[in-house]
Amino acid sequence: MLLGIIPARYASSRFPGKPLVDIAGKSMIQRVYEQAKKCIDLAEVIVATDDTRIYDHVLNFGGVAVMTSADHQSGTDRCAEVALQHPQYNVIINIQGDEPYIDPEQISKLAHCFNDAGTQIATLVKKVHTLEELLNVNSPKVVINKLSEAIYFSRSPLPHIRGQEQQNWLDYYTYFKHIGIYGYRADVLQQITKLPISSLEKAESLEQLRWIENGYRIKVAETELETHAVDTPDDLEKLIFD
Repeated sequence: MLLGIIPARYASSRFPGKPLVDIAGKSMIQRVYEQAKKCIDLAEVIVATDDTRIYDHVLNFGGVAVMTSADHQSGTDRCAEVALQHPQYNVIINIQGDEPYIDPEQISKLAHCFNDAGTQIATLVKKVHTLEELLNVNSPKVVINKLSEAIYFSRSPLPHIRGQEQQNWLDYYTYFKHIGIYGYRADVLQQITKLPISSLEKAESLEQLRWIENGYRIKVAETELETHAVDTPDDLEKLIFD
């Protein structure tokens, strides 16, 4: 069975209180929760938070929430704590709490990666179509092998196309960018959260490199869907809701 977990913390340096911000009459976290609940592949959806304001709010709109440690360094760590409390689930889907328009089809596409018993970790990728996307350091690119596994993530455009001007690289290679939603086998999730920070992770500031550097395999599925994350108050102006 699959469990969807939405990590949510109040103390964001760029946008404090982000999960509770009002978006057209509903909070950010309520919108994410309701979208995740539409995914038929998830047996349950839980908000994992270290803040009583978020916890109480989720319960008030009828959602399910649990309190977690305030010491976690990432949403992955928060998911691992909740997963330990629910051993009946063998796959955990880590759903970003700042994408109020997340499409349930994205969650399903990720979930279906685990139909393959060999899948340890899974994530989504999307083709890069513009030079702006390719050069955006806040949008990690993914190098993929012939088994549809990620072999590297980088903030730089990889591979380098030798002998060609950078503005022409998209004519010579199909680049993919990372869509930041993860799934993990429950046992693998517990293992990766015990790993020390790796050298590649430090260099790129991307935690998934820690997993690759330690030999874990990350299955990727391609999607054409992409929803916008809300990282700052200015990002709210880009959202349109019915």
